Amino acid sequence: MEKTILFPQIAGFVHGGDYNPDQWLDRPDILEEDVSLMKKAGVNCVTLGVFSWAALEPVEGEFHFEWLEEIVENLYQNGIYTVLSTPSGARPAWLDAAYPEAMRMSARGVRDHHGGRHNHCMSSPKYREMVEIIDRKLAQRLGSHPGVILYHISNEFGGECYCPHCAKRFREYLAERYDHDIEKLNHAWWTSFWSHHYNSFDQVEPPFENGERSVMGLNLDWKRFTTWSTNDFMEHEIRVLHSVTPDVPVTANFMRLFGGLDYRKMAPSIDMISWDNYPTYHNDWGTLEDTMVETAFQHAVMRSLKRGKPFMMMESAPGLVNWHRVNKLKRPGIHRLSCLQAIACGSDTVQYFQWRKGRGSYEQFHGAVVDHLGTDDTRIFREVAEVGDLLQKIAPAAGTLVQTRAALLFDWENRWAIWDVKALGEQTKRYEDTCRNIWETFFGLGVDMDVVGSDENLDQYDLVVAPMLYLLQPGVAGNLKKFVERGGQLVATYFTGYVDENLLCYLGGFPGDGLTDLFGVISEEIDSLYPTDRNAVVFPDGKQWEVKDFAEILRVKDAKVLGVYGSDFYEGTPAVTCKEYGKGKAYYVAARCEGKHMVPLFEQMMADAQIPVRRLPQGVECHVRSGEEGTYAFYLNAREEETKVPGVQGLDLVTGSRVEGELTLPGYGVAVVSV
Repeated sequence: MEKTILFPQIAGFVHGGDYNPDQWLDRPDILEEDVSLMKKAGVNCVTLGVFSWAALEPVEGEFHFEWLEEIVENLYQNGIYTVLSTPSGARPAWLDAAYPEAMRMSARGVRDHHGGRHNHCMSSPKYREMVEIIDRKLAQRLGSHPGVILYHISNEFGGECYCPHCAKRFREYLAERYDHDIEKLNHAWWTSFWSHHYNSFDQVEPPFENGERSVMGLNLDWKRFTTWSTNDFMEHEIRVLHSVTPDVPVTANFMRLFGGLDYRKMAPSIDMISWDNYPTYHNDWGTLEDTMVETAFQHAVMRSLKRGKPFMMMESAPGLVNWHRVNKLKRPGIHRLSCLQAIACGSDTVQYFQWRKGRGSYEQFHGAVVDHLGTDDTRIFREVAEVGDLLQKIAPAAGTLVQTRAALLFDWENRWAIWDVKALGEQTKRYEDTCRNIWETFFGLGVDMDVVGSDENLDQYDLVVAPMLYLLQPGVAGNLKKFVERGGQLVATYFTGYVDENLLCYLGGFPGDGLTDLFGVISEEIDSLYPTDRNAVVFPDGKQWEVKDFAEILRVKDAKVLGVYGSDFYEGTPAVTCKEYGKGKAYYVAARCEGKHMVPLFEQMMADAQIPVRRLPQGVECHVRSGEEGTYAFYLNAREEETKVPGVQGLDLVTGSRVEGELTLPGYGVAVVSV
């Protein structure tokens, strides 16, 4: 596979982060010193203008781009490129005073006051007009500068607005979705229940806190609309920029498994995926290894949004943040470890928030490369400079990709539906945790899974896991059947295929839409367990898997029973089954079991898929990136103690030495082995 270089202007990986010179325009000495310090830290790119609207347009119609032009040019002359951000993530006070409709309205129908950020109405015609003006002028003044390599649209999209503009657009969205036929909406939302029938789209309101929140179809369509509206706003900005500079690519920074937006729907609108990575290192509920592996899962989610291209770690903290419950410092060595993990998982950038700490306001104590001390002899500055040096050493790996033959299915709409459904246990649904637990279990077996949507093309995979696929999008059942029929290994779990895309239950047995034929079982009932309840899946060899939270009672049609329940009134009934379908196998696990208990099943699936199991020493993770010029194995040691990894051959780009059979990793050590 050929390399996919995000930025040909930069030979290797991007290293830098958010730079806010508009906070220091009265200190030219600091601005001059910044460039010198950036070069010492190995910074080759900064993000400018993320929240600079008030500096660019201090009053309506009065624009000041001179300071920004001067900084972009000076950076460029010093070998530092610019990611140019649109300033729409936070509005200046003059805009809200003149156009209050730009401010959002809460879920109780109350207009917000000026303040904060992520606080604009996506539907406001006036706000869109003002954004178009500033974006167009920004592109005209700086978009063609050779130092500008990317547009960064707004910042961390999120939130909802319930204003009249948004309510009107919501009704228009619904009319389009349901073919302008209100009876189709009534059927989809099952409004005959509680006499909630609508006579026209004009009667439909958003799910206000003090209004209609009991119609699950309405709640789900509102979340769909919020994603659609946000994406429409983002595309509006992109169109403006590209009307001036069509060749400059665009991105928008995402936020982990953010619950408010379906990133899979937004990914096609941008040229590359970027996200903001702020793990809770050194917490009191898990080990460093736990945090690292959970973060690897988040990287995999982002990587999978646009397969075939590296992603960007747009933000990370070089030291601490200021908004965790406990704002813990990264211990020495952890910064390098976490940065290399992002690269190992498929990022071609290591970027920080922020370059220099501000003197005041909300983020004055958020970590930065340059502290209030203002020197280059701090621990954090030295560690950032070390990363800059490391990225140059491993530059040949830039543009390569993580390529895997296994995938975990994760759908935002399914997630929203599970959140909202009045079923199971309110505190134990835990869809995201369930997905992550299974992903981490496979990772422990040496499999770096992608995380993809249930309706995506599965042709590149030989093994797929579909946890709690409660909501089936159109075509998903056929997609899964096709996958297994050609030889794929598939495992699904309890709570699969209960409802269609409108949240209407399937008739004729779960899992619906023909999946009973694929798995050879029908789920008749599902039992929700209290934490004190005990059950297990028992296998013929005497081994048991502990059952927690949920247990389905199955009717087996033509599947082979592998394990049965050990107690309760359904003792001895099927709990784990397998059906051969075409050239592949479809497994069904009817109860919630921890991934560590299901390892024998996963190992059997991997053997049938001819995916090798590789068990690494405790605390060590390995990711592999490959491209036309070679393959690079990244090894990361999340333990303080030195660890030896057997079976490693190749040149370690970090040390420049060859590894012949055994790799020695110091505490928190890293290696990038060209094989």
